Parts: sequence; C-alpha cells; structure tokens
Amino acid sequence: MPKESRLYDVLGVNPSSNETELKKAYRKLAIKFHPDKNPNDPSAAEKFKDISHAYEVLSDEKKRRIYDEGGEQALKEGGGGGHGHSAFDIFDMFFGGGMGGKRQPTKGKDVVHQLKVSLDDLYNGVTKRLSLQKNVICDKCKGRGGKEGATSTCGSCRGSGMQIKIHQLGPGMVQQIQTVCRDCEGKGERISAKDRCKGCNGRKVTKTSKILEVHIDKGMSEGQKVVFHGEGDQEPGLDAGDVIIVLVEREHSVFHRQNDDLMMKMDITISEALTGFQRIIHTLDKRDIVITSQPGDVIKFGEVKCVTDEGMPIHRNPFQKGRLVIQFKVEFPANNWCSAENMKKLEAILPAKDVAIITDEMEEVTLADYDPSVRSHHHTRNAYDEDDEDGSHPRGMQCQTH
Repeated sequence: MPKESRLYDVLGVNPSSNETELKKAYRKLAIKFHPDKNPNDPSAAEKFKDISHAYEVLSDEKKRRIYDEGGEQALKEGGGGGHGHSAFDIFDMFFGGGMGGKRQPTKGKDVVHQLKVSLDDLYNGVTKRLSLQKNVICDKCKGRGGKEGATSTCGSCRGSGMQIKIHQLGPGMVQQIQTVCRDCEGKGERISAKDRCKGCNGRKVTKTSKILEVHIDKGMSEGQKVVFHGEGDQEPGLDAGDVIIVLVEREHSVFHRQNDDLMMKMDITISEALTGFQRIIHTLDKRDIVITSQPGDVIKFGEVKCVTDEGMPIHRNPFQKGRLVIQFKVEFPANNWCSAENMKKLEAILPAKDVAIITDEMEEVTLADYDPSVRSHHHTRNAYDEDDEDGSHPRGMQCQTH
C-alpha cells in the first residue's frame, strides 16, 4: 500500500489502477474542470491544476514509485514534487490542443513603468520608492461583482463580449464591423443594478495604491529591468501580472557611459600638451583623483587615454570597475600672442620646420579665414555683371530702334 493516497483520491482511482484507468479518469475530470468551461469559478481552475499534477506524477513510473514509498514530501526532496509542466501543457499533450483550439489567459497583463535614474545612481546604487495605482480583487464580494449567482450572460452579445454590426454600403454590398459590447463592456456577462456589490459597483475589482521599493544595484545599466512578480493588476480567475520597471538613464554633464567604461572630454592648453600637467577629476562616488601627464609626454589633439579601474562598477561584481576614458582637446593661443623676438626663440626650441623651395614659375596666394556662410565672389556675381564684362546687353533686353 502507498504511504499516501491523496493524488489517487484527486483522480478518483485506486492505488492499483493501471495506465488506462489513469488516462480515463484524467480525461473525464480535466474536461469537467477546465477553466475555459468554468470562466467564473476560480475554484475550478485550482482543481484543474491539482488534477493535472496528480496525473503527471502517477503516469510517470519513477515519480509514482517515489510517491508510493514516501508521499509528496519524498517527491519534493527527490526533485519531482514541483509542477514540471503547466496544467495546460499536460492537457494539450493529452488532447492535442486546447478547448476549442483557443486557450483562455491564466495570467493578467504585465504593467511596464519607466524610471529615470542618474548616472550617479547607477554608479553608487540606490533604493527608490515608486507609488503605483493597481486593481485588486474586491474584498466585499470576493471578485464576484455582486450577490452569489447574480451574474448572467449578456443578452446583447450572448456572452462573447463583442457585437457584430452590418452596414449597407450599396446594392449587394455590406460591411461587417465587430465592436466591443457596450452593455457588458466586453465582459460577456452582466449583473443587475440591484444585485451589484456596493464596494466595486459590479466591477469585481477596486483601486488601491501600492508603494514599491526599487533596489538599483551598482553597475546596472539603462534598459535593465527590475521585475516585481505578482504586483500587477488583479482579475478574478487570473494570476496577477507583473510590474516591470525599466531604467532610463539621465544625461550627465561630464561623463557618459559606454558599457563598463566612463567617457569624458578634457580641454588642455598647448603648453600643457607639450610640457605636462596635472588635473583633478571629481568622481561619481565623491572622490577626487589626480591625473598626471609627465613632461615630455606630448598629448596630441583628439588623443585618447584611460585610467584603469575608475570606470563603472561591474554589475553583480562591484569591486571591479571599467576604465575612465579621456579624450583630449588641445587649445591653441590667439593670433599674435607673443612678440617677434619670443617667436624666434620658440622657433629655435621647437622641432625644425620644412622650408619650401620657391621658384619664379610659382604663384603665391594668401591664406584667409574661412567662413562657410559666405559664398565666393564668383558665385555672387549676377547675370548682369557677366553680360557687362562681355560688352553686351543683359539677357532678355534689346536696344530700342526708331
């Protein structure tokens, strides 16, 4: 004799039942308690899950032996106690499809919210409180919407939640339009006004506010999601959906992120680029770090250098960090910034410049400042100027004759 008989009792069979008897019992009960046939009975959905679990265990030779010897606790300890397949998966495998080919949803819709966070928050980690409005099952009517048994099928849509309207477009031409039933608001059922619950007015759910604490770990990134399972809107007969928080990073005035690296730009003078410098950088965790370019290490315009372990913390491994990547912009002095005498001294110090060999056949031109908003003289002359240069009259005009 088995140690426990609960799963056998769920299917209504003896512990000595064979595979054929198990299948017959499961088929009968699964059809009877399927949620699609009992859309307004939450207890039927739970019964359907229990029937499916019982059949899943007892139809598997190994799981059945473990259950017979040690009961459901032995199944859990042996790794076979959970619902390996969903109740609907088992039903589909058994029957080759759902009830009528269309399965009703078992879970409510997920709710997605965007949460704006600063780069400092993503670097240091933070906990933010988020207030949400959600639907919960009415505690006065337990989700029935009114008195027990007061729900009836909507006569306007015959329980489908949709109405079909036909418009005559012309002789022999009609248009068929499907709309949500206005009488039952797409629910397929109605409750008379006198029988409706005073707490929810027949809607089966009421509004409530919920404070969620969103924990943002160090190193999380934009687009990453924080999921609160079962915190979405509640509906009768359905598991509550999830609340999904999507992180959106605000722009920072100094740094921008590239994977685990922090990128920044730094302006330095020509003197600093040639002779070295020291700069202080204020980090996102409120530290001051000093970067040094040694004399003789020339920094070129647009050159990129990095500082290791000063970038973003690695998510789930915050003691390791990416790089701080710095792109340099070298600022040059204004025209005529030093005397001719000092210019000669500077020329003597700097590397020798190439000297062009100019011949009489060459033509010398002058460099001027470029302004892209000003068009060249060639393009600004109009047709009259061109005609005058040729000694002829403007186009479209002729000499007057007498």
